[in-house]
Amino acid sequence: MAKRPVPRYDFKAFGEAIKAARKGRKESRKKVCDEMYISPRYLANIENKGQHPSVQIFFELMLRYDISVDQFLFSEREAEKSTLRRVG
Repeated sequence: MAKRPVPRYDFKAFGEAIKAARKGRKESRKKVCDEMYISPRYLANIENKGQHPSVQIFFELMLRYDISVDQFLFSEREAEKSTLRRVG
């Protein structure tokens, strides 16, 4: 049986957006981590290295900073739609 292709998501852009939003609110990493019950190293890895966050933390960060998931998870589809609009 063939394996189903699984899309790979690059979380580096998500981490950069989280970091920018956090700094925009002038929140320290420690404050955010204390409120979310996660380690500062975990958040630093998400922000700086594109570490895949758990689903729970991913959604908490999205809600906390009002960041849309679409731009990170569906960017390829949007690029395809944009190309189709230009061509078609």
